[in-house]
Amino acid sequence: MTLSIVAFMPMRHNSERVPGKNYRDFNGKPLFHHAISALLAVPQIKTVVIDTDSPTIVEQCAEHFPAVRCIDRPDHLLGGETPMTDVLRHDASQFPNPWYLQTHSTNPLLRPETIGRAIAELEHRLNEHDSLFSVTRLQTRLYDAKCNAVNHDPKVLLRTQDLPPIYEENSNLYIFTAEQIAQGRRMGETPIMFEIDPLEAVDIDEEHDFVIAELLHQRMRSLS
Repeated sequence: MTLSIVAFMPMRHNSERVPGKNYRDFNGKPLFHHAISALLAVPQIKTVVIDTDSPTIVEQCAEHFPAVRCIDRPDHLLGGETPMTDVLRHDASQFPNPWYLQTHSTNPLLRPETIGRAIAELEHRLNEHDSLFSVTRLQTRLYDAKCNAVNHDPKVLLRTQDLPPIYEENSNLYIFTAEQIAQGRRMGETPIMFEIDPLEAVDIDEEHDFVIAELLHQRMRSLS
């Protein structure tokens, strides 16, 4: 089965922790340009949709990415506390399709090859899995808020590389069906945990993340 994907990248004009981050300069281009360029380079993605309340983003898309579809986010979905699944359910109602992918503008190092590989892996494993989300492997000693060891025995100091891995949902990629998002979910019952290299998976939530992501992006460009 070949999946034909509609890709969503929701973006608000205002950002609480990093003001204006979606369209802030990131190594010579507005931040969201990097993720949009990656999506447009993936053959399995037939349509890229931006859901936004930002006139800045709409104007830049019209100038630089005319193939991208921009839709206005309704007022009742604008609040920072609005669940992302509510936004995606609205977007899916505007673009009916069997399969959807979501990523964020705050993942500027995510490569088209990685997105394509995630889609291909789900295609090949549809007999066992019904969705996909991206993760980062952690092999370090972890504790909960009460100082209880999560993934190790403090009395047995195994090398960290020998610890059982824990996987962090890194928000880079979600692939889900129309039925799943109609139910308010972006994961099915048997999702694939798709591992992404930690350097590529960097996500910008705080100001220091922006600095780190820019430095990594500069380094990767110098090596390419």
